[in-house]
Amino acid sequence: MIRLAWPDLGQEELAAIAEVLETGQLTMGPKVAEFEQALAAACEVDDAVVVSSGTAALHLAVLALGIGDGDEVIVPAYTFPATANVVALAGAKPVLVDVDPETMNVRPEAVAAAVSDRTRAVLVVHLFGRPARWEELEAAVPKGVALLEDAAGALGARRAERVCGGLGRLGCLSFHPRKIVTTGEGGAVTTDDSAVAASIRTMRHHGWSREDMPAPGLNYRLSDVLCALGIPQLRRLEPLLVERERLAAAYSERLPEGIRVPSADEGDRHGWQAYVVQLDRRDHALNSLREAGIEAQIGTYAVHHLGAYRDQGPFPGADEVYERALALPFHNRLTEDDIDRVVDVLTACVSE
Repeated sequence: MIRLAWPDLGQEELAAIAEVLETGQLTMGPKVAEFEQALAAACEVDDAVVVSSGTAALHLAVLALGIGDGDEVIVPAYTFPATANVVALAGAKPVLVDVDPETMNVRPEAVAAAVSDRTRAVLVVHLFGRPARWEELEAAVPKGVALLEDAAGALGARRAERVCGGLGRLGCLSFHPRKIVTTGEGGAVTTDDSAVAASIRTMRHHGWSREDMPAPGLNYRLSDVLCALGIPQLRRLEPLLVERERLAAAYSERLPEGIRVPSADEGDRHGWQAYVVQLDRRDHALNSLREAGIEAQIGTYAVHHLGAYRDQGPFPGADEVYERALALPFHNRLTEDDIDRVVDVLTACVSE
């Protein structure tokens, strides 16, 4: 079996976890602050607040801006549903807009067309690590509309000289096992706004502020054990990303015509959270890979196909990508022979 994903973990991570276990302080300890400081440096922002998941990061980012009943937040129609769910759970309306089938990211012109007098924010996804066209999005919305980054798969990515996770009013990261840095489950909110960072720290800890709880909050904390797992990986973020760039290049060089391979705009650096191709008869290719002992998965979801959001659409770009996108095995344990096996199966599929 060739696995779809495999976290890059080893003795450093084991030693870091053991160090925490020996202290007896498994949560609310110094590893949280250490991980946060390293994340802030990596995203070139003043503050990072770690939380229990990427979804928790998105949820707290929306709540921290006071978004709620009667508000609208623009969301890509092709994304993991959490991006829309956190808006709905805050009491606001997720307004879906179409994506560019080539980039799989939101179309700036679609965002501009969707802005209304109720629009409070745009949740911009750097999907699978490809940086969104940020300057075009900045031009597409009025100054009062906040641009928030769903940078769940974009740690290490850059839009020109600007770091993903540090582009918007707030950035949201994920440390799920398919991400380049993992804590098993976990996430973070990044920002230059110290007041917003302080609000998120309060909300992630039940709403406590010093000796009082002025408003109810949530338990979205991330433990010291999990922060210790992430710290050594974050230290080697650059070599981890370089290795993923090597694997992406190996796939792109070998895959045949008829398969659209992922890329980034000139001058950008892709974050390579996943290697997602597009091809006709995607489901046939997916089944063929699985029959050959190769794990693969669809890219992600066309949100308007899900029951909670079926009142919106049509979105032809999202439909096209949803039907054609295929995530291939992508992790640092892949060998040259593994890549050849994947390519051979896909070559046979497009040749039929």
